[in-house]
Order: sequence, then C-alpha cells, then structure tokens
Amino acid sequence: MLIQASPHEVHEIDQAEDTIDFRGRDLLGVEDLTTAEITTILDTVASFKEISERDIKKVPTLRGKTVINLFFEPSTRTRTSFEIAGKRLSADVINISVSSSSMSKGESLRDTADNLAAMRTDALIVRHKAAGVPHMLARYLPSPVINAGDGAHEHPTQALLDLYTIREKLGTLAGRNVLIVGDIASSRVARSNIIAMRKMDMQVSVCAPLTMLPVGIESWGVDYTSDFDAALQGTDVVMMLRIQRERHGDVLFPSLQEYSNRYCLSSARMRRAKPEMLVMHPGPMNRGVEIAPEVADGLESVILQQVTNGVALRMAVLYLIIGGS
Repeated sequence: MLIQASPHEVHEIDQAEDTIDFRGRDLLGVEDLTTAEITTILDTVASFKEISERDIKKVPTLRGKTVINLFFEPSTRTRTSFEIAGKRLSADVINISVSSSSMSKGESLRDTADNLAAMRTDALIVRHKAAGVPHMLARYLPSPVINAGDGAHEHPTQALLDLYTIREKLGTLAGRNVLIVGDIASSRVARSNIIAMRKMDMQVSVCAPLTMLPVGIESWGVDYTSDFDAALQGTDVVMMLRIQRERHGDVLFPSLQEYSNRYCLSSARMRRAKPEMLVMHPGPMNRGVEIAPEVADGLESVILQQVTNGVALRMAVLYLIIGGS
C-alpha cells in the first residue's frame, strides 16, 4: 500500500524545488554547493523526516526510477541509509557488491560506467577508497552521480545531515562554534563538514595530535590545536572522529591508551564543557578510545539522531536530484 504525500507536504517540497533546480545534477561534494543550495536542501528534509515517522513509511514519489548503490568500501550506515531512502520513495534500489561483480575480474571503471549507462539507471551512488572516482564516473554517466565518500576527499551527504541535525537542535547555524576532534587528515567527513560549516558562517576548530592534522591545515580557514581541554571551552558542538587505522599504516601516537587519555571525550571533560554542548559522531564509534560509552549514550549526544536524519536527508537529495513530484 502506497501513501500519498499530504497537500501540505507537496506544497513544501514544491516550494523548495522551485527555488533552485537540482534535477539531473551530480552531488560530488559540498564544495560545489552555494549557501543558498545548502539551505534549500536542509529546508527540504523536514517533510521527508515526517514520512519516516509514519506507520507506513512509503510514498510513490520516485516510482519507476532506478537507483544503484555501487560501494567499493564496506559500509553499514551510509549504504543502508541510501537504500532505505530510495525504497521509502518507491524507487527500485539495486546494491552492487564489487567483490561479486565484473570489476573483480578486471573490468575497468570506464567499462563499468558505460555498462551502467546502457542500463538507463536514474542515479548512481558510489563510494570508493580513492579520491576522485565519483567525479570520473560522472564524466561518463548521463545520469546523476552522488558521492557517498571518496577516499579522504569528501562525504557530502554526511556533512549535510550533520548541518541539519545541528540546526534542528540549536535552531540556527550561523555563529555556532564547532570543534572536530580526531583523525582529521584521514577524514572525508571532517573535510566536507569544514567546507559546509564555513559556507554557513559557522566557526570551526579542529583538534588532534600534530601527526593527524593534514599538511596545509592553516589554509583550511580553521583554528587548530592539540590541546583538547582548552579547545572545548565555549564550544557549541563537538564532533568526535575515530582513528582510521585502515587508511594509514604508520604509528601516529605512542599508544591507544595515551591517545584516549588526551583525546577521548569523557564524562570529566563533559562536566568542564559548555552546558548542553551537542555531541556528534559520524560512526562507526570506537567506544573508550575517542568517546566514553556514557557520553555516547548521554543526554547531549545526538549520534542516533544523525542516523535518523541521514535517511531523511538522503530522501531529500534523491527527490531533488532525480526530480520526483
């Protein structure tokens, strides 16, 4: 049984679409988006979040459209989130496992792109360990490409859902102080969030051991420090990142215990921080390393809200790009 969107929903969605037309466009990074475009996407999310709260979580908005998830890296939240988002909009969603595809037999990315184009898909969602792969596929595919994470480059939908979560909880984005802590150099989430937050006039600081800060961090337009306790003072939002040991083989700190002592968001640090400071994490979490279990599950944590909002945000993105009505 399919439930039609209410007239109020349709009016809200159509207003967002009339403002800026995203139909047929790629979403390769927040760096390509203007402030007005980011605002339009965020304004569109609420209607789709309401759909996810119904008993029957489905509307026929993208019925007859085909969306392919092409993930070259393991993923739980992002792939599942995109799959649920597409299915709640009644799109046909196909997950391609790279290990069982022709790519495992040596087929090139160009040939893969040509074959997907020949199948007349309506959107391709791609994640790859190498930066730039979604951009390359976008050159050869006539249908829109959505970047679900490419190397240490960008993860645009994660940054957008983080912005939505902050705005939902705090009411405004401009002027908010955000601290991002952890493996900054390896994090596409950090990069996309920094770009998006600066576009929205937010004040961003990063904190990590010097070995985990990217070369040229001074050109990113953020404050940076290795002193977590000092950086927490006056912060409205703290975003913790896991150590991405799969992306670097070198030892970047003496031990996990020392890292945890200096950079874990503990209950003691929370007591010294600004009251009602939001706690965020893009996942997966390493509890006890970068965040204490009681903080991850505490009242200030919006980690699970990020997951919930991720589905609604990706529904909004699919709607705006594929062009349902």
